[in-house]
Amino acid sequence: MTQIDEQKKIGAFIRFLRDQRGMTQHELARALNTSQSAVARMETGRQNLSMQALASIGEVFGRKIISITDSIDFRVDGGRKLHGTVATNSSKNGALGLLAASVLNDAKTTLHGIPRIEEVNRFIEVLLSIGFSVEWTGKNSVVITPPKRVHIAACNQDSASKMRSSLMLIGGLIHREKAFSIPHAGGCKMGERTIAAHRFGLEEFGVRITTTENSYRITAKKLKPADIVLYEASDTATENLLIAAAKIPGITRISFATSNYQVQELCFFLEMLGVTIEGVGTSTLIVHGVPKIDMPVEYHNSEDPIESMMFLSAAITTGSRLTITRCPIDFLALELLKLEKMGLRYTKGLSYYSYNGKTKLVDITVFPSKLRAPSDKIHAQPYPGINVDNLPFFVPIATQATGTTLIHDWMWENRAIYFTELNRLGASVTLADPHRVFIQGPRPLKGAQVVCPPALRPAMIVLIGMLAAKGVSVLRNVYSINRGYEEVAERLNAIGARIDVIRGM
Repeated sequence: MTQIDEQKKIGAFIRFLRDQRGMTQHELARALNTSQSAVARMETGRQNLSMQALASIGEVFGRKIISITDSIDFRVDGGRKLHGTVATNSSKNGALGLLAASVLNDAKTTLHGIPRIEEVNRFIEVLLSIGFSVEWTGKNSVVITPPKRVHIAACNQDSASKMRSSLMLIGGLIHREKAFSIPHAGGCKMGERTIAAHRFGLEEFGVRITTTENSYRITAKKLKPADIVLYEASDTATENLLIAAAKIPGITRISFATSNYQVQELCFFLEMLGVTIEGVGTSTLIVHGVPKIDMPVEYHNSEDPIESMMFLSAAITTGSRLTITRCPIDFLALELLKLEKMGLRYTKGLSYYSYNGKTKLVDITVFPSKLRAPSDKIHAQPYPGINVDNLPFFVPIATQATGTTLIHDWMWENRAIYFTELNRLGASVTLADPHRVFIQGPRPLKGAQVVCPPALRPAMIVLIGMLAAKGVSVLRNVYSINRGYEEVAERLNAIGARIDVIRGM
């Protein structure tokens, strides 16, 4: 990367931080004791910045602009009970689908409930790089304004390659460009994750995808509605096909679609944009595509059942009484039944609706319980089964249950290997094969140093284990946690944890 490229990258980051804070260029200039024109030059990469200047900018925003290492570690003083009440935040996966679908709209899209997490940041960086305007107008609200012409060749390759969700941009971009390339998808490191379900489905619409060494080449000259059988139960593929079908006039049928929470969220949003979708919540979706979408729209993303499950797991593993509010109950029902049969004591409040007016929520209070291992295995299934992202949270719970628990993570290659990281804390997790572990409990956990697994949910269960482990633990390089959880250390500290955030120098 040249010096000019580096200056532009730093400038874009400064603008992003300013937008996050809701500051104008004039306000930032005043805080830095400089001129607005100087700030404008900084943000466009036309201003050389000294280390002292970068340090001053970092002080204004409360974070480093550059550092020798960008590693962030958690120091956890464990063995403490959690207590009080914590609210479930809005959904990461729901937000990514909504951001991808906003590409369809030729008018402004206002989205509320967008978490400020690393994966959302990367997605926004990609949108900005290809010409969309994305402005934070509140703590968790963004306004997306489309350009007259996208510039996909200018796509931020680094940001796009760090997240698998970048694949969902294909469904919207085929309606703006006839030919373009996007980088190979990244995200969690959990073995081979193909794009077969995306490719085979999009090909039915008339899209051609050619794989090169570093990118996917997309050609979409003439699009047509289709009758599609999804190659595998993939949430992102279902979303990608829904987004694509939304602006293809005619009727598209998607069979073997997933009906998970983020897919339903996307359906609710597309319906607000004037697209009729039959079968929402089922495995067969019938999309009545429209030729144009051009309407200002405002939509609320709903709460994250995976975050609710994370707090449930943290409370259960630490033997705590804790109330988790705003839990999407339809996407936690089987998980709660399994836990109930393991001996969990809990109560549920009356149901109410999320701000989107569709998603049913409840408040759940869990109590310290004597747990026993289930007689059968715990495994994930497409909705309404146990969510594949909720499955790992049973691992730290099982370390405190009497007996042997078998957890079968059949969907992801090699993710179960990361579950054995809890052994560093004193757990007894035996790997049967790359998909199955046996967990012997109950086991007292003790503090240790662990390098954070490069996958979101396994990383989080190590942190949960550290909350329960007596003594001091250090979790190194928590980027994978920050990908999916907003201010998680601060929020856990507010309910009784003691986590110090240690930033790299």
